[in-house]
Order: sequence, then structure tokens, then C-alpha cells
Amino acid sequence: MSKELQGRRIAILAADGVERVELEQPRAAVEEEGGHIELLSLKAGEIKARDHDLEPAGSFPVDRPVAEAKIYEFDALILPGGTVNADKLRLDETAVAFVRDFVRSGKLVAAICHGPWLLAEADVVRDRTLTGYPSIRTDLRNAGANVVDKQVCVDGHLVTSRAPRDLPAFCEAIIEELASTPAQT
Repeated sequence: MSKELQGRRIAILAADGVERVELEQPRAAVEEEGGHIELLSLKAGEIKARDHDLEPAGSFPVDRPVAEAKIYEFDALILPGGTVNADKLRLDETAVAFVRDFVRSGKLVAAICHGPWLLAEADVVRDRTLTGYPSIRTDLRNAGANVVDKQVCVDGHLVTSRAPRDLPAFCEAIIEELASTPAQT
């Protein structure tokens, strides 16, 4: 463990229906490098995870509701996918505002699979280059994004990825981008 992210605080924003591996693997990668993860959601308690959107895959305890979190407390934000997860988050104005403000802060925001749906809802993808799950690419284009089909896409402080099979590249990009910028918290 190199501890490149020692002292860094990273938020993961997720809700019921989150794709389990898209929460677990980035969290493990950040923690392995010494970073601290805090799981934010729409409400206190726990969220239910899924495998392939359909199969129950356990639950995760929520550290606190997103309404209680402040952007200045974190160095980065990770948005895992899961169709239901992303849909629930993009219907919640508090979650959308948190994402919008986080992107506007210039801090790292990383979204995978259906996670970029929330970026489109927050209206922060216009003239940006990103990727996402094939079924949301039209939505991303309609929101003004230049969409590419790559494992991982880095556009400034936005890191996006397509699907669970791309998690190794996604996690590596998160670590590289965080390690190359000074702590902002």
C-alpha cells in the first residue's frame, strides 16, 4: 500500500439499487491508497445493492444523508451506477444540487455506468467529453456532451467509465487523478 491518498476524503453518493461492484471496488481502491470514504445517500440507515440491476446483493450502511454533507469536506465524489440507483438520485433535488455544486467546485467527480445520468441531470456535461453505459449515451448527447466509447474518459476533473468490466481502469484513473492534485479539503 503506497498511501498516495493519505488524508484524502472521498464521498460516494448512492441509493437503493446501486450496482454492488461499482461501489465496492472504487471504495476498496481508494482505501488501499490511504483515502477515507464516506457513503452518502438520500436518507440515513442503509442502502440495498444489486448485481446486474436485478439480483439482491446485500446492503451498505450509510454514513449520513447527502443533505447533511458539505462539498468543502471532500476531495472527490464518486457516483457508482445501477439503473435504479441513478434514477432515484436524479429525481432528488438535494442530490442533484450536491453533484452540480461539486462539479462546479473543480474537485474530482468520477461516475461509472449509469452514474453519468446524474451529471446530465445536474446540467454539467455540456461541451464535456465523457462516456457511460450504452443506454444513457443518447441522454448524455442530448444534455450537450461529446460521448465516446472508451473504458475510461478523463475530461478535466470529470472521470467517467462505461460498465463494471471497466472498473480496473476506472479505479486506476481515480487514484491517478487524486494523487496528482493537492488536497482541497
